[in-house]
Amino acid sequence: MTVMDDWVTAACAELGLDPVEVSVPMVLDLARDVAHQVLRPGAPVSAYLLGVAVGRGADPADAAARLSALAATWPVGLGADPADPAAP
Repeated sequence: MTVMDDWVTAACAELGLDPVEVSVPMVLDLARDVAHQVLRPGAPVSAYLLGVAVGRGADPADAAARLSALAATWPVGLGADPADPAAP
């Protein structure tokens, strides 16, 4: 097991979730898309929003794909945050 696997297993146990139901690659792909195409701090917020949507009944893969597609169409520079040291 990797550290990520250990973390997800422990976090799921803490929250009463089944780690088999957690698609780590999907969440990481969404975070990457938002961080690179919108802004870095948007990545964890988007992951949280994905979790809220799934908690309300959304299909995880569909919701993640919709957010990634939104990030892909985000206007260049619109997400640039001058307070973010990694901003372009």
